[in-house]
Amino acid sequence: MSTRATAKPAVRHRTPATPRPSRHYAVVGAGIAGVACARTLVQAGHKVTLFEREATAGGRMASIDTAFGRFDSGAQYFTVRDPRFALALENAPGVCKRWSANLVRVLDAHGRVAEAALPSLEPHWVAQPGMDALAAHWAAPLGDSLVTGTQVTQIEPDALDPKRWQLRTTGADDSRHVYSGFDAVLLAVPPAGARALLGDGKLSATLARKIEPVSIAPCWTLMIAYPQANQPNMSHLGPQWNAARSTHHRVAWLARESSKPGREQVERWTLQASATWSQEHLRDTPARVEAKLLRAFSEITGIHATPAHAQALCWNEAQTQVPVGTTHLWDAKARIGVAGDWCTGHRVEDAFLSGLSLALDVI
Repeated sequence: MSTRATAKPAVRHRTPATPRPSRHYAVVGAGIAGVACARTLVQAGHKVTLFEREATAGGRMASIDTAFGRFDSGAQYFTVRDPRFALALENAPGVCKRWSANLVRVLDAHGRVAEAALPSLEPHWVAQPGMDALAAHWAAPLGDSLVTGTQVTQIEPDALDPKRWQLRTTGADDSRHVYSGFDAVLLAVPPAGARALLGDGKLSATLARKIEPVSIAPCWTLMIAYPQANQPNMSHLGPQWNAARSTHHRVAWLARESSKPGREQVERWTLQASATWSQEHLRDTPARVEAKLLRAFSEITGIHATPAHAQALCWNEAQTQVPVGTTHLWDAKARIGVAGDWCTGHRVEDAFLSGLSLALDVI
């Protein structure tokens, strides 16, 4: 009796996928674009050093503290259209609230209401207690990876490994430092800063060529406070609306800061000048701009009282006129990327999506 050996099926051993090595990225600029980019890279398992020249993260999501309360000196509000941005905001519970800016008015050049309300306007959102709170919340998990008060002045090949980059920086106290060992450098700064760090194209002619046509208008901003309006014997000061777009030749936007959720109740207003007027008066002194915008404010609102506090500042690059046309730029050969709201527009959401898309492209 013969026996037939039963052949055993071959056992196939699946080779485990080789994990991608962790890389070290430098992100320059801790506005919404830079923070979104850095967070995405960290969540993917990479090391990031995020540089910010100011003392805190935020960029144009900026707030200024005064004796009369906070002012949103940059972005006044944001809208939510993309589901990815909506999801990110859901992971920041309690930080943002809806602002009743659906009551915004449109004013003619003389300050008269041309359109009483815009019910079709999409919801307007603000962070609390100031617009900078959103960037601060998202940046908090980065810990010591966020280096503030440090301006990047030059990008150059790493002295020990030419295949990597090193950054030369200047601190708030004029100290000098070199950070090295970066596999790539991602710039989340305005176009002028990006052009300078690219060495006018020496580090990446491709990026420099695509950034060259970008145009961003400046914006003079005036912040004023009227604490006398909160006295028991005084009625509500000025108009009944809380925000308005204006066709006045000097002023494009007005907002009652105290009407925003989570703000102090002292009567405070923020004015943003038109792009054309801001460009024409770009080299004016803050005092001169303050006087001119106060006059325009009186013409528009009918408020002629002298404010207890007035402060003018200028954002040299505020509203995009000519964007890049794509969400971000990435030169894989040079290992340098660029992100910012100005790649596609000037909204807060544009900045977030730009930083996110750059990080995903790099990964």
